[in-house]
Parts: sequence; C-alpha cells; structure tokens
Amino acid sequence: MPELPEMENYRILLSKQILDIPITGVTVSREKSINTEVETFEKQLLGTTVVYLERRGKHLIFHLNTGGRLVLHLMLGGLLYLGTEEQRPDRTVQIELDFSGLKLYFIGLRLGYLHLLTAKETEEALSDLGPDPLDRRMTLEKFTARLKGRRGILKTTLVNQQIFSGIGNCYSDEIAYIAGFTPGSKVQNIVQSPEKVEKLYHATQSVLREATAEGGYMEMPLMEGDTLTGGFDHQCRVYDREGEESPSGGKIVRVELAGKKAFYCPVQQHDA
Repeated sequence: MPELPEMENYRILLSKQILDIPITGVTVSREKSINTEVETFEKQLLGTTVVYLERRGKHLIFHLNTGGRLVLHLMLGGLLYLGTEEQRPDRTVQIELDFSGLKLYFIGLRLGYLHLLTAKETEEALSDLGPDPLDRRMTLEKFTARLKGRRGILKTTLVNQQIFSGIGNCYSDEIAYIAGFTPGSKVQNIVQSPEKVEKLYHATQSVLREATAEGGYMEMPLMEGDTLTGGFDHQCRVYDREGEESPSGGKIVRVELAGKKAFYCPVQQHDA
C-alpha cells in the first residue's frame, strides 16, 4: 500500500505537471471507485482545474478551482500513471482524467477511491487522522505526547493512522530497524525511557525523509522519463526481505503481529 513517501512523491511530481490545466475529459470504468453518480462526477469536473495538491497521511487531495476537492486513497494495489493516450499503461484503469491531452490514470482501485467532496466534507472525512510525522511542528516533545499513555506493540502503534498519519507496513518495519527495537516491543516500555523515545523519533524522521527523497518504493514510474519513483525499493533494510541478510549482518525474520506481517533483524533489533 502506498504510504507517506509514495504519496508525497506523487504530490511533488504531479504538482509540476497538471496544475491550472483544464480537465477536458473524465472516464469512470468502475463506479464503486467514486462517491457520486458517474454523470454527476463528470459534470462537476469537466472544465475545472487543479490549483493545488495536498497530502494528508496516505491521502492525496486535489484542490479544484471551484472550491471542491478530489480525495484520493490508493489503498492496497493502487497506482497512478500520467501520460498520453499512446502511453496508456497495460493495466486495469478505473478512472482517467484528461488534462487537455495529458491523462492521469488511476490504476488498481479495487479498494481505493477518488471521492468528490466539498472543503467541509473533506475535513470531516479526514478528521480522525493523526498528525503528519514530517510536519515541521512535530517536535520530539509532541511526538512523545502522542505516545504517552498508549499501550500495545510498536508495529500496530506506528501504523495506527489516528496516532500518526502516513506510516504503514513497510515504513513501520524500517523505522523499528533504525531505532533498534523489535516490531513487537511494548510501546509503554519505550515511553518510560526518554532515550528510547528519542531514538524512535529520530528513526521516524530519518526513514520517512530518506524514503521520500528517494521516491518511495512504488513498482511503476509515474510517467515516461521518471527515474525517481521507486528508488527506495532496493534500499529497504528489512521490509519484505525474509531470509536475506540485513545491513547489520543478521538473517531477517518474518513474524505475524496482530494480523500484520512484520520483518526485523534479531542482530540489530531487541525488545524495548
């Protein structure tokens, strides 16, 4: 599932390509991927422009010149591709928006969605999201406060979107590796130690910033000539590398924690 770095990468790249260009065509092949009647969706988008792109956690928000919003969540398996009709990807496309000849293809939206909302509806829909870990206001003190009083394991805490928005299975494992804690470590044990919380804070910051700078781990470029997207995939230290050797020299182990897969290195990581 695309996480914070992947969606931030999309935001940055798309902001250079589609802003202020009129939407001249709308095609919806899967009505369940939107929240209105297809005819209504098309009518309200045709002729509008995207004036600003915003990311909140794993969501991408297209701000329209009408004041409306398109809220995207790719969920599991979702991808974006930007290109001409001739460059159309050989994938199942659920929605396509035509920006005067340059089309944005929404791919693999089996569980994902693109909802057309008002500004107020957008705020209501995303009201449960926790703060962004990379927000400039996310200081060590505020990070600590978000964890204070929490119980449970590190893995499920990091992926809880109400605590911090944007972290999923991949980066929770990468953060735990850099911090030196097993994904099954108890959060209450980490919170009891200011030194451990600081390690987790700096690991969260460094992993998410590094992954964003390297284009995340998405499998497909956003557009022709895109050499950035997916650059972090081969840099993952532990995620999805069961049985391989970690940078610390240990054999990476896969475990199941609260129904989620987690990968860690027993040489580098220990229970908090």
